[in-house]
This record gives sequence, C-alpha cells and structure tokens, in this order.
Amino acid sequence: MAAVPLRPCRASSRLLPLLSCGTRSKGASLSPGVPGRLTQRRYKKDVLPSPEGPVPAVTITEIRQYLRAQGIPFRDGYSCLHTPSLFTAGPEDQPPAASAPYTLFIDKTTGSFLCTATLAEGTWQDFQANVELQHRCPPPDSSEEAEEHMRRVREDARRIWERAQPLCDLLDKDETKETKAMFGISQVTDATLKRFGVRYLRTAKSLVFPWFSPRDAVLKGLKLLRVEKKGDTIVYVEETLPRFDSYRNLFGLPLISPRHTELVLTGWELDALALHQATGVASLALPRGSTSLPPALLPYLEQFKRITLWLGEDLRSWQAAKLFARKLSLKRCSLVSPGNLQPRPLEALNQGLNLTKILRAALPASHKSIVSFRQLREEVFGELVNSEQVAGVKWVRFPELNKLLKGHRRGELTIFTGPTGSGKTTFISEYALDLCMQGVCTLWGSFEINNIRLAKIMLTQFATQRLDDKLELYDEWADRFEDLPLYFMTFHGQQNIKAVVDTMQHAVYMYDITHVVVDNLQFMMGYEHLSVDRLAAQDYIVGAFRKFATDNNCHITLVIHPRKEDDEKELQTASIFGSAKASQEADNVLILQDRKLASGPGKRYLQVSKNRFDGDVGVFPLEFNKTSLTFSKNKAKMKKMKEEKAPLAVEVPSAVKAPSAAKVPSAAKVPSAVKASSAAKAPSAKKAPEGSSGASKKL
Repeated sequence: MAAVPLRPCRASSRLLPLLSCGTRSKGASLSPGVPGRLTQRRYKKDVLPSPEGPVPAVTITEIRQYLRAQGIPFRDGYSCLHTPSLFTAGPEDQPPAASAPYTLFIDKTTGSFLCTATLAEGTWQDFQANVELQHRCPPPDSSEEAEEHMRRVREDARRIWERAQPLCDLLDKDETKETKAMFGISQVTDATLKRFGVRYLRTAKSLVFPWFSPRDAVLKGLKLLRVEKKGDTIVYVEETLPRFDSYRNLFGLPLISPRHTELVLTGWELDALALHQATGVASLALPRGSTSLPPALLPYLEQFKRITLWLGEDLRSWQAAKLFARKLSLKRCSLVSPGNLQPRPLEALNQGLNLTKILRAALPASHKSIVSFRQLREEVFGELVNSEQVAGVKWVRFPELNKLLKGHRRGELTIFTGPTGSGKTTFISEYALDLCMQGVCTLWGSFEINNIRLAKIMLTQFATQRLDDKLELYDEWADRFEDLPLYFMTFHGQQNIKAVVDTMQHAVYMYDITHVVVDNLQFMMGYEHLSVDRLAAQDYIVGAFRKFATDNNCHITLVIHPRKEDDEKELQTASIFGSAKASQEADNVLILQDRKLASGPGKRYLQVSKNRFDGDVGVFPLEFNKTSLTFSKNKAKMKKMKEEKAPLAVEVPSAVKAPSAAKVPSAAKVPSAVKASSAAKAPSAKKAPEGSSGASKKL
C-alpha cells in the first residue's frame, strides 16, 4: 500500500553519519548522541537590523531615480527591476549598454540585488558602491572562514551524492518497488526521477535531491528525505546540506529554459515530480515548503507570465500561497485551493485524478474591491470542511488553551496582561516557543529585557532544564534551538512606533513572519509622544498594530501592563492600561492572574476574557516550574463558559458559603476573599503531560 504523503517536517541540518570520515562541517554536524559528534559552534542566525542601523530603507521611486541618474537602463518586472549586469565584462568607465543581457535583478521592496550571470549579490548600498566606484568584478561576499565552511559543505555533499545512486540502478527490483511504495511514489516513473536527478542513499534509506548552481551546474548542496513511522502515522523528515537557513534550492530549476512562460510552484520535491509527469508543465519546489519564500529566489521567477501556486492540501498551505502571491505579484498568480478533490499533487497522481483539470480550475489571486458570494463560495466551503484547520495551530504545551481559543490564527490581535512580577514575559515566551516549534515563523520584539536574557529563558524552556551546570549539553540544545524559525528585533527600551512597524514589515517580507510578539506596549510610547495625550498615543499604537495584523495576515501578541489596582482584586478586561480601544480592537484578551497568599507563594491562573473566534471564555490554573522556567506542566479541569450566554458579573460577598456559591452563574466574579470553604469542594487539578520539545515536528 502506498504511503499517505503528509506534509514533511523540517528536521535540523544534522545529517546522519553517512560519510566514512569522522569530520563534519559546521553546517552539518553529527546528530546528538552519535559517537564522534563535533562540538563546533555554528554561525549565529542573523537578528533583524534596526531601521536606525547601517541599512537604511529605500523606496522603489528612489531606486528608479538613481538608475536614471546613473544612465543605467532598466525594465520593470513583477517583483524586481531588471538591468544589465555590472559584473560582466564591459568598459569600466561607462554604464552598461541597453543591448546587454538583463541579468541583474533589483528587489523592488528591499533594494537587494542578484546577478544570475555571476551570482554576485548584495544590498542596495553595495549596488550603489559598485556603480560609483565603477567596479566590474563581483564583490567578495564572504570571509575566508565562510568560504572555507562552504567548501567543506560542498565536499560533504559531493561525497554523499557519489554514494547515492538512481533508483532504477538498484540491482534488487523488489527493493526498488518497496522503496517507491515507502515514499508514496509508486506512480512516479524512473524516467521522471532520472530527469530531475533524484537518487537514493541506501545506507540512510533516504531520497537525495540535488541543488545545482544555475550558472555552472556545480553541486551546491543536497536535501535528504526519509520516512519515519509513528504508530499509524507516516512522517517525512528532511535534512539539508547546508542548513535550512542557507539552503536556497528551487528544485527543478536546471530544467527550466528561457522559453517557459508558465510555472507551477509546489511546496515539496515529490509534488514537483508528480506535476511534471502528469501535465508536462514546468514545475519547481520551494526549498522550505510553505514556510517561507526567500526574496533571494524571486529573480529566478521573473521570466514567468503566469505562476500557479499548489503548495498542499491543508489550510496552512493555502494561507501561505496567498502570502507568497503578494511577493510574486498578484496579477500573474493563481492558487489551487485545498479540498477533497484537490489534494496535493503527489496524492492526486496516486488517486488517478486529472491534474491538468485541477490546474485549470485554479483561482486568480487578485480580485476587485467588491466580490460576490460566487467568488467566495469555494473558500467558505473550504472553511466548513476544514473547521479544525481554520481554528489555527494548536498548542502542545497548553491543551487547556486549545479548549478555549481553539488555536492560534493568523490576522488576529491578542492582548496579554498581568500584574507586575507575575511572570508575563516568562509565560508569553513559552506560549510563543510552543507555536514556533510547530513551524510558526516568529518575530520577538522585547523592549523590556535584552535579547540575550530572553534567548536564555527560551532555551531553558526549550530544553526543559537548566543548562548552567550541564554545559556539555549546551551545543546539542543550542543546535536544535537555532533551527527554529525564530527572529529577534534589536530594539531595547523606548522606540517610536514607525520604526517598529517598518521592521515588522521587513520581517514579514524577508522571513514570512506569521507571529509577532511585542513586549510591551508602554515602551512604544517613546519620546515623540511626550507632548501628546498618553491615551490618544496608546490608541494610535493599538490601531497601528491592528491594521498591520489585518493587512499582513499576521498574528500580533501585544503585552500591556495593567492599571495600578488593589493587589487583593483580580484583574479584569477593564484593568488594561489606557482606554477601552485596546480590548475593543483585540480578537483575544488573556489575563495572567496572580493571587498572592500571605502564607506562601501565590497561585497563578490564565484567564481568557475575550475570544472573538467562537466566544468561549474561561480560566485554568498554571503551575510554575522554576527549574525549567515553564508553566505547562499542570493540567487542571477548567471552567468554561459561552460569552454570548454569560449574564452580568455578580459580586459575591465573602460571607457566601460553599452551598450558596454553587448557585452563582458561571460568569460570576468570585473575589479572592472566598477562601478554603468553597475551594475545598472545587475539582482537584490534574497533571498535564509535558509538551514535546524535539527537533523534528509534525506539521
């Protein structure tokens, strides 16, 4: 029976010990627990630069004006401006001729450039420097250490590639059939596999997909795909050389010729194989699936007049396709909507469906400002069919939160508040980490504590143990943590809202961020708001975040301090600092309740006081573990209620005894004065299983 192709999970770049030698490059160290594992430190993931830093923003108007002033001819493309290359042979004192090949592409949004003829690339400032200095050779793009690292990566990739062999060359034909069945590619012919250069590495039981340079066909890297069975579920695990943040392979690109004008963009290499075999259309696979479309790949897609995005069969892939279409230009993009009759391409091939017919039914990505229900009909039906996916990404560490909020959804604004010193930052870091471990691209804006301290907290939560006295484990956990789609803004202290929003916009474009955490709003009210009414300034900032979440289909979690109130009283939605605009604009309001006890440490509860998705609100207890800095170990029976059916809150005097308290409606607010007489009869808390923190994740 053919394996059911699920969405592949993104494992880290630690390849299996496939080579005979014991040395590995930094980008491909051996897996944890493997004898001979190297403890070399890898290069750090880049944090997002501050707009006030050395990389100023540039507009498309400024780019056009500069090119005209320098006499450089250009053409307007979909995502980039096309110009003749500065780095090919030509007179050094003259601008490139209009008759020269237009092989240099300038991103309209960021100004970064890529020359497809020489593979020279850089920022807009690098481009200006090359023009003004009349530099005609590619600038050095890396240090000697980085070059040496890439050389070792390519050498490792070459040795693995040489050990792998085409499936059709396996001597045991039964093994070939079993391997194809295991990967669900029994319907994919040997000719298709050979055309795309797919090989099989028997020692690792993995398919090997090559990454060839588009300039000289030199092998630059590999992706290995293996199958793991977890009960009745089949999970595909991917590993790459180099690591994922440096792996930029558009699989199938060497087969594209200049005459191709239509393209189907998929989220998986096996889907590209199935599409090309069934329809004959040009098909490419994104290196990171539906997680990200790196802007560095956009120049290679400029030649196509029509692009159809068929990324998968789930709602998450559909949302990613709409986001990528904005990068590629909506007017040339069409989207294949998910559904029972329109699964991902490989599954459609295995089911004997007509893939050409599915492509013809793709929906245009752009539409007018006013639409009819006929245009929305399929999307409405898709939401009804995929109600669980519409609810969003589920938390693994907080199952009680899933019962209330149902999931984490794009395009929403969540307000989070709690008393000073109650652990707001610690909780929200684990809350965001849980989602990030499931592939939600996350951007952290921590204005209250610096990034080093925040990263230390999150790493401790990720490892669920303190690493202070276990330094020998640091590299193992740091390697896994580094593979998460997690980025940090470099702001600290008071910042103006425009700089923060500009950085968020840059992150959404460059890294396809879908969750932004801002801790906290009070630091947004910087110096420029000193002469303005603070409430009006806060309303403006909340409105800016609300608009950003809607326009970019990105979830924003905004931490706001509460008003100064009596410590004996529990916080309410009205306790949020400022006017009512914050709670009105928010889709969700979360309150971390901290009930202080004179005899010992207090008890913490998480209260969902607003839920626009389906109205369920409630409260459940939290138990803080100081060793792992986590709140996710306690599982208790929560009190759940429907917001639309809740009567007005009733203040219950402290003299009310347990029998009377039982008759109070569930929405009633019971103050902290109600002591053990009523608490003794409350349901006892149940222990929750600890959330998974492995590097591989099932999406």
